[in-house]
Amino acid sequence: MSVDNRDTNALSEEEQEELLQEVERRRSLQGAALVLVALIGISFSAFQMWIAARTYRFGGTLPGIGEFTLLSFQPLQVYTVHVTFALILAFLLFPASRGDGFVARRLGAIEPAARDRFGTESALTRGIERLGDGVRWAALDPSLRRITPLDAALIFLSLLPAYYTATSYSEIDRSALRGIHGIPALHETYPVLEPLVMAIASLGIPLDEVSYAYLMGVLGLLLVLEATRRTLGFLLMSLVASFIVYARWGYLIPRDSALGTLAIQPESWGNIVRNLWYTTEAGVMSTPVEVSVRFIYIFILFGAFLEMSGAGKWFIDMAYSLTGTREGGPAKASVVSSGFMGMLSGSSIANTVTTGAFTIPLMKRSGYSPEFSGAVESSSSSGGQMLPPVMGAAAFLIVELTGTPYPDVIIAATLPAIAFFFGMWVMVHFEAIRAGIGGLPRAELPDPRSNLRAGWFYLVPIILLLYFLMIARFSINRAGWLTIVSVIALLALVAAYNERTRVPLLGAITAVYLAQAAAFVTFGTGLLGTVQAVTGADVATEAYSLGGAAMAAAGDLGTITILVSAAFLVARPNIHAPLLELDDEVDSAAKRSATAIGRPQLATNTAYRLGTFVLKSMDSGARTATTVVVAVAAAGVVPGVISISGLGPNLAALIGSVSGGSMLVLLTLTGIASILFGMGMPTTAMYIILVAMLETPLLEAGVFVLAAHLFILYWGLMADVTPPVAVAAFAGAGVAKAEEMKTAVTAFLLSLNKVLVPFAFVFSPGILLIRVESLENWWIIGWADITDVGFFVPDVVIPVIGMFLGVYALGATIIGYQYSKITPTGRGLYSIASILLMVPEIPILIAEGILALVGVPSALTVFEITVSLRAVGLAMLVALTYRNRSRADLEETDAETTAPAAGDA
Repeated sequence: MSVDNRDTNALSEEEQEELLQEVERRRSLQGAALVLVALIGISFSAFQMWIAARTYRFGGTLPGIGEFTLLSFQPLQVYTVHVTFALILAFLLFPASRGDGFVARRLGAIEPAARDRFGTESALTRGIERLGDGVRWAALDPSLRRITPLDAALIFLSLLPAYYTATSYSEIDRSALRGIHGIPALHETYPVLEPLVMAIASLGIPLDEVSYAYLMGVLGLLLVLEATRRTLGFLLMSLVASFIVYARWGYLIPRDSALGTLAIQPESWGNIVRNLWYTTEAGVMSTPVEVSVRFIYIFILFGAFLEMSGAGKWFIDMAYSLTGTREGGPAKASVVSSGFMGMLSGSSIANTVTTGAFTIPLMKRSGYSPEFSGAVESSSSSGGQMLPPVMGAAAFLIVELTGTPYPDVIIAATLPAIAFFFGMWVMVHFEAIRAGIGGLPRAELPDPRSNLRAGWFYLVPIILLLYFLMIARFSINRAGWLTIVSVIALLALVAAYNERTRVPLLGAITAVYLAQAAAFVTFGTGLLGTVQAVTGADVATEAYSLGGAAMAAAGDLGTITILVSAAFLVARPNIHAPLLELDDEVDSAAKRSATAIGRPQLATNTAYRLGTFVLKSMDSGARTATTVVVAVAAAGVVPGVISISGLGPNLAALIGSVSGGSMLVLLTLTGIASILFGMGMPTTAMYIILVAMLETPLLEAGVFVLAAHLFILYWGLMADVTPPVAVAAFAGAGVAKAEEMKTAVTAFLLSLNKVLVPFAFVFSPGILLIRVESLENWWIIGWADITDVGFFVPDVVIPVIGMFLGVYALGATIIGYQYSKITPTGRGLYSIASILLMVPEIPILIAEGILALVGVPSALTVFEITVSLRAVGLAMLVALTYRNRSRADLEETDAETTAPAAGDA
């Protein structure tokens, strides 16, 4: 962790895009292809926004007509459309191959071999070369800049299962009784295809004997596998495919073998395909995709709106203005800002690159080495996914899979997340003191007061989100929708606001609000409903009280603000908006689009910029969500197979036998599996797969459900910074222009809090602010629990204090500095103190295991012993701190003594 002052130039927007391309293997399209992707992305977001606002009924209300319905989908139909949007975007954004993979290299070797064997003039050689040229044209995209014919074909095929599900739901519903092969075959559904079907059947392929529903289900599963390979890699695709194969042939495992517990009952392909594609209880369209439709997408979209609004840059500037002048200030600001943006984005890689483009150059400039700078950014960005209230996408999966209310999940996750970022803060502080790294000059940093005045409104959506979820107790998708509306309303207001328009703008908004409230008092409906009632439409209403009308009108305040601000912008499209500081991507998109339509002057038009902001946010949200949706769709196959095959109990028994009944061994194996499965894999996919396999063994071992899920999540996040596949750390190294493996190792060490903190809250649930009476009976701590001193002090206060002190000791262990340099022996003692303070149960369980081996039963995990070990850890930390402080004072005295006096030669 050396100090370095190498090149500190920040990455340009183009360099960020190239780095993200390299890490994510994502295309950078131009021209018509870029417009096509944007249109599909905006349509995807519009579809999800409608669902969040109006559920699954597509229709509306018109004056003189009343309510009308265009479409009304069932959940399976909505989930299928959701997945299909993601498949189409995956085939557009990610190439089938760049020509550098294992298969492509082997096929590419055929042409040189043919030339060597048969000569360049041979007809066979020319034929192979032409065939190779055709394959490269049809499937390869080495430059990541074109859509291939293979992509177009897969996009067309992706539409077929979605169209069938959307138009033949009653037929699919009947298949539950008749079986999937009781549905008409392809040539019976489309008679025009009968000659083709019969021709294929004559070749020995019984296409005429299988149902059209079966073909569409198989096609859908294969497309999900291909999209998974493109977006998430061969590993996850192979894992999901192996589970599908296992569902069909797992019964062949000998029951008297070592793996006999994994043997299952025989199952037909028809039932497997139906369960994995056409049901919402198991498979692709099951709970993970449901959570994506209802919760995950809308909050990814909220993060995109907030980022494109300029909130990300403002928050980074705010963090730097508050901490930048202090020792290690740039790194401390990076910890705060990267954690905040990582919470919203849900992508460690993207957040490391985009936020790191601002934070890493400043860290390097202040004196941190490139490797340490990249490690701090990647570790903080990955840790953002454990930070409430959004927690990336994980919180919503935990809510659905555990049945825990959302407020309880984010309350439980708060202290462990704070402990992680406290540990990061401690480590960057120790590194700054060790290396003599100061802050930046105040003149080079934003003024905190001016910055707060210029962008305080960016905090409003976050505050509203907390209000909607914690106080108003709205549903998660409604809270997400209303928060997006609040972002758009705020930006519309800011765009129309200046010194000249301030009074009429705010006055108009107030007047419309009062008119809306008066309509609720008079007619029991809003202004639109009042117009309908006046024109003679039948509107069933009941007048509101004054308080009720005020609250009802407040619910429409966001829409009122948008409409009134839009009217001002239409009247004065070139209005000067001094507070409107949109993200650079929005301004770049405005310039490109304005130039493309031949009116480059529109790029500075405030109304045009605001419209670009909305559309760019919708496009960006869809692009970010694509990999998440593909991940949850693919990962849903694993719990689906476990469910339909009856594997669950047998798998739990096998894991239990491997762990030998030891909770410590089981937790360690779970943690290692989380890291291994999470390498190169999105957090959501890792979490879904591991919960399906390990939840039951953890519960049977005595871990209550919320702690088990958070344990898996925390360990899985370590995969983003764990060598050799530390994708977030490698992205950080790219931004910092640092050595990749050294950055990954440093990021892994900085993230070790994610290893010990989960053990702490598993053994001490009070850290999660939860009181556990039994595995089925637990609750968030309330005032009655706080006043119960016999519970609150030993089960909450002592473990929480121990956790934070342990995190502090772990920081000294990793950096090797506290007031003065720590010797290797001292680092070992600090690590022991950290474990004793944070998780005294670990040495106790090890001792119990050793005693059990010699036949001595014991039960040492009692409060008297754990608190004694914590006291020992505290005494060690105090003694080590005193020793290092004394050594630092002595070194300072020696330095002053040996310094030359004034006037000495």
